[in-house]
Amino acid sequence: MRAHEGFAATLFPVLVATFVCPSTSEARRVAPLLEDDWARRPHRAAECTFGKQIRELGSTWFADLGPPFGVMYCIKCECIPVQKKRRIVARVQCRNIKNECPKLNCEEPVLLPGRCCKSCPGDYNADIVQDLPTQMTSEEEERSLKHFGTLLTGKASVPLRRDDPTTSSPFSNNAYNYIATGRFTFHRKNLYYSFYLSASTPRPRTLQFVDTSGNILEEQTINPGGGIYQNATGKLCGVWRRVPRDYRKLLREERLHVALIWEPSAVLTGNLARYKALSSEQFSSLLEPIPGVDRSLMAGSGATAIVSASSASAPSVHVSLFFNGVFLPNDVADVPIIVQLEHPDKDYVVLREEIIIKKPSQELNFGEVRSALSGADLRLLTRGKLAVSISSKKDPQALKLSGLVGPRATCDMYQTLLSSEVPSVASGLAWAFLDRLGALRYGVQLIGLEDESPLVTLVDEGGKRRTELEDLTPSLVGGLANGSLERPGPRLLEPLFNGELSVVTASHVGSLLRGRLVQRPVADARDTAAPVLLRRLNPEPVFPGPVGLVWAAVDLDCALHYEVEISGLVTIDKTLKLYLETMPLLAQGAPVSRRLLEEFTGPTLEGSVTGLSPVELYRIESGIGFLEVTDKSGNGLLKAPFKTRAPLSCLPHYADNDVASVVAYNLHPPRSDIETGTCFHETRFYEEGTQWTSASDPCSMCHCYRGLAHCDPVPCPTLTCPPEQQVKPLTGHCCPICTGNGTDNTTTTSGCTLAGQHHPAGASWHPYLPPAGFDTCAICSCDPVTLEVKCPRMQCPTLECDEKVAFRVDKKACCRQCPTATATPGLAGDLLPRDQAGTPATSGRRSSEEILASGGCKYPMGGPYENGREWHPRIHSHGEMKCVKCRCKNGEVKCDRKRCPRSLCNSIAHQMKRGGAVAEGDDCCTAQCRRARRHHRAHHQKHSVTPRELS
Repeated sequence: MRAHEGFAATLFPVLVATFVCPSTSEARRVAPLLEDDWARRPHRAAECTFGKQIRELGSTWFADLGPPFGVMYCIKCECIPVQKKRRIVARVQCRNIKNECPKLNCEEPVLLPGRCCKSCPGDYNADIVQDLPTQMTSEEEERSLKHFGTLLTGKASVPLRRDDPTTSSPFSNNAYNYIATGRFTFHRKNLYYSFYLSASTPRPRTLQFVDTSGNILEEQTINPGGGIYQNATGKLCGVWRRVPRDYRKLLREERLHVALIWEPSAVLTGNLARYKALSSEQFSSLLEPIPGVDRSLMAGSGATAIVSASSASAPSVHVSLFFNGVFLPNDVADVPIIVQLEHPDKDYVVLREEIIIKKPSQELNFGEVRSALSGADLRLLTRGKLAVSISSKKDPQALKLSGLVGPRATCDMYQTLLSSEVPSVASGLAWAFLDRLGALRYGVQLIGLEDESPLVTLVDEGGKRRTELEDLTPSLVGGLANGSLERPGPRLLEPLFNGELSVVTASHVGSLLRGRLVQRPVADARDTAAPVLLRRLNPEPVFPGPVGLVWAAVDLDCALHYEVEISGLVTIDKTLKLYLETMPLLAQGAPVSRRLLEEFTGPTLEGSVTGLSPVELYRIESGIGFLEVTDKSGNGLLKAPFKTRAPLSCLPHYADNDVASVVAYNLHPPRSDIETGTCFHETRFYEEGTQWTSASDPCSMCHCYRGLAHCDPVPCPTLTCPPEQQVKPLTGHCCPICTGNGTDNTTTTSGCTLAGQHHPAGASWHPYLPPAGFDTCAICSCDPVTLEVKCPRMQCPTLECDEKVAFRVDKKACCRQCPTATATPGLAGDLLPRDQAGTPATSGRRSSEEILASGGCKYPMGGPYENGREWHPRIHSHGEMKCVKCRCKNGEVKCDRKRCPRSLCNSIAHQMKRGGAVAEGDDCCTAQCRRARRHHRAHHQKHSVTPRELS
């Protein structure tokens, strides 16, 4: 332990210098609020990264340096905010607290596990190190951070810094007459935001969260085109993920502000304040000055209304208003204001109330009215036919704000999973939302009930009796139902808002699926057309059966966002894994790309992944991506193909294996590219390192290496059976196989699969190992009974001479021979030649288990290797690959091909021009430089301009 403490003390400056988390501000090099290349700027939260752990601002921890040091309990780290210009960035700060330990009076102090300071026996509290104080639970915190809103107008927009280039003056702020209202929902450490903009207000380019000093805490670029949900609802939606606890405190104390920025001289700011009426908000309204008012008095004015209604025995309406601008210059106290709920097209007033504002404010005022309502007027309200207006009683023509009542401003979606209450193979999902006109758009997807002609209905389950409200069956075609209810009334909207509306599917044979629509915030992944139903991989009827859905979307930074919900799990805390698979379009037998996205427990998962290649994103957009949920052991539970749009800037210049798309993208014939590692062969594109069967010659295997396609004919191994027992199968296998094992191998479809290639039962073949080609010194076989692939090593005869003088007849010879022996190329050879860096035979002092336990690596050719060992790999028929070097590091083998500098290539080219011999040991660079030179010449000739072309 003391040695660890000493090491940590010396390592402390390195920790401080290394573990610094950059935020968005560090990437910005200009003072203005906006960047020119706004669409490509990556967004990173202000948080710290220590090792592989993400830490939020304000958190503290003990440094974990991993093996062999482990947790350093005397090195205390914390994630601190650092002001950089106007932005707050996160930085890791670590210090040695050994010298802060208290002095002890006992004679024999002890060091308890997990402590830095020693303590007296029996004294378990004597330790200077204290981790984070006790925090509120997530449920308590969410309850304390609910129902925040804001109103952004020119009059209410106050600059938070004295040096801010914008002020509240209409002469310097181009956004002075813009109007917006926002709603904020805190859920699972994420702050979801929603905005309504007036008809004359364009979408902003940037959104910022700032503190009272004007420091930028979070900055996000707004997608100018919006998503499918935003375009359908007319809202601006987004999320601030993983809000640090220090900033959550600002929100709780109403000291957090939001800024919408159109350009450096067009900014609106607003304070996030608690609006208690948001707990029951059903409808919203954004009010702006009507035509004909006094523009000099009403400039920069606006209002927002929070409307809720009840259709109980006595229908009623409640309107809460936040507003400014409807006051005369001499209005200083007890100002009467008229609030109306009216039908603007028919000049029909539903209610008219007068409220008194005791102390008018230029920035923000509050008022509310309640009134009984008739059933007919309530239906007009729910269908978006009514408007709210605020006017001055003294001069209503000059000072008046008005706006239609529509769906509430919160970006929310309603979704549910449909599961059976009895053992069944059927499952489904349903989702719904209100668009900008108040119509209820919905979607339903069913699996396992297509042949039973089910009925799909919306049912109110809030009362003692279940009431059927709407029949969606007419829109159901092939297990899919998509449509909209143009005029949903209070009978439908109230149970929807209260979480009491269910989707029920029932068939005449007794199958029944049910699920209750639950509200979910919309951002990132949910801003798409529809969710994807995860299909159950187990076809047997079970109860409860797992069923899941997933939303997925790609943002402007080419990050894939996903949100998963699963039900029907036997145990909720079961560890699950989410995988992403993509596969090529036309490359038969090419490897499938599969990556682990995240491990999770519980029924829901929200996450994102960055670093996806343009090819992977193109495959996802083409509909050949898959999402799979497995258990901890890798057993598949749910899987489904999914498709989502990606920005053009995220897609490759060519479409994977699709020549027509290549021509459409580039408008010139496709070609191989050594820089991107793509090969073109027989009208198709292939990625670097992939292998495939030639379409023109099924008995040729090809692979892509450094932008060039290489093909080799399939060599057939020598069979041990007589010729009369050798037949060629009809399954496309190129080599004959032996019969007589009781199975007709010429027509059977059973067999083995290795590296994406299918081989019939009883077949034998040489493995294909690109870039070296076929390894003729190894023979793989497919066992006709167990269908297992085995590749045994070939036995070479025992040498009678010293191994140092033994030699191979040629590079493809499998066995070495003594100088006095007759060279017999093609004899069976040793499958695993001894490696120069050490083999199990030379490292007999340690067993294989001991080597692997200490960080060694498994390797099929010469392993296991000690941690840190380097070697040149060997291919059985090609010998040592001197141009490739492998290294074992912490249990992982990484192999790299030798890279030759340009200066060496120039030197080799100069020697070759003069006819001189290339220096020994440069064989790798000689071949590499020749290929690069050929590629450069071909590229130069293709793009050069002749004198005739110039004329």
